[in-house]
Amino acid sequence: MTSPQHILPDPLVGLSGAALDRLMPLHVWLSPKGQIVRAGPTFRKMVREADIIGGSIFDLMKLKRPRLVSKLPDLMALQGQRLTLMLNTAPHLTLRGMVVALPGDSGAFMNISLGVSFAEAVAEWHLTLRDFSPCDQTVDLLYLREASALTSHESRMLTERLEAARIVAEQQALTDTLTGLANRRAMDTALARTLSNPQARYGLMHMDLDYFKRVNDTLGHAAGDHVLAHVAKVLRSEVRRGDIVARVGGDEFVLLFRDCDDPDLLDRIAQRLIRRLEQPTVFEGKTCRISASIGTTLSSYYTKPTVDQLLSDADQALYASKNRGRARHTFYTPDLAPG
Repeated sequence: MTSPQHILPDPLVGLSGAALDRLMPLHVWLSPKGQIVRAGPTFRKMVREADIIGGSIFDLMKLKRPRLVSKLPDLMALQGQRLTLMLNTAPHLTLRGMVVALPGDSGAFMNISLGVSFAEAVAEWHLTLRDFSPCDQTVDLLYLREASALTSHESRMLTERLEAARIVAEQQALTDTLTGLANRRAMDTALARTLSNPQARYGLMHMDLDYFKRVNDTLGHAAGDHVLAHVAKVLRSEVRRGDIVARVGGDEFVLLFRDCDDPDLLDRIAQRLIRRLEQPTVFEGKTCRISASIGTTLSSYYTKPTVDQLLSDADQALYASKNRGRARHTFYTPDLAPG
């Protein structure tokens, strides 16, 4: 129903309904009986009823302070005072208002503001800048709120980007770029963390590729890179999720088997690795042939080892395999240490 715009009483004479809506979009004009004669667009939006003209104001809202009222005379007794009220559509939000009597016993005029509930009210009723008078301080608060939300969003996005960059940087610092395996630094860290638990059980393998230099020298470094990538794929396929495989040198690899110090099982894994790596691979039509020598040490050999000691002992076992003719697997024993 179209609101009347031609019977506005003094002092509103000469003020169009459109101008009144723009100046006070939360106004309500009440008849002497408390019926709604006119209401601003934002008020109508907030009560969520398209046709409120002729209805009672007390069907749409409740006055909370200074006291509960349900009739216009009681409401008019509070004119000029700061009112605390709520709309039935959002009883959890506290609004502010003031009512004044219109001259000539023509009813009353009430204007409402969002007060401290402006942020919740904006979200509750999906209010925009067009729902407020340009002179309303709520507009400034809304600008600040939107600016704050934008700043917070940008801050979160920046924090997330920095965190992602930090994670990527840490991963890159611990990853061998050619093979995607862990690098020496990552293996040292994993070993130190493992050794911090005196009850930890583990096996440590040191593997070196046999005849890898021949591939590089005869077929080129691109072929060598192809072989290293192939080796990395084979190694990853032989370990569990919690194990660590690292490339610690040009053609040297270290494998940390967590919660596993079974020599029979580790020997089977080593023999399987040797067999698989002896199978030739092809790069650009050329056959690449390598093998692998492996040395292993076990946690059960030690009382309180160090990272350097473990790596040195696995290295001694590796070179024992080399001296035995390559493509061998050897467990560390004290007699392997150089005299």
